Amino acid sequence: MITLQPITDENREAVEALAVAPGQERFVSDVRESMRQAAAEPGAQAIQWAVVDDEQPVGFVMIADEVTGIEYLPHFLWKLLIDQRYQRHGYGTAALDLIVAYFRDRGVDAMITSAGQGEGSPIPFYERYGFVRTGEELGGEVVLRFEIS
Repeated sequence: MITLQPITDENREAVEALAVAPGQERFVSDVRESMRQAAAEPGAQAIQWAVVDDEQPVGFVMIADEVTGIEYLPHFLWKLLIDQRYQRHGYGTAALDLIVAYFRDRGVDAMITSAGQGEGSPIPFYERYGFVRTGEELGGEVVLRFEIS
């Protein structure tokens, strides 16, 4: 069973050891760097979870939900990292399903993410899931929106 679990002292080392496949590093920072980014942007109110299959961490997710400034996007999927050993096994889709359920339960009608372009980009994955390009860019990345029904 796939779940989103808080990052704790007990699972931190295993979560921080997760890594994307070679060539994907330019699209998503590693877990430690993602946590540093969250700490450097306290107004984003980052929420971080381990993506866990049974007891095994297979990925990392970070969102901005209730932000405290106009410079931050609310309901933003900030990071989605599935370890290279677990890619193409449905974990990314399962993680998105759980994030959508989290936002839906909070009454949110859409979430946003952004992704870089090029070989190995996650944009096709997001589009297959149902995200749509908005025509905007954020920090040089394509902005995508998902309508939550």
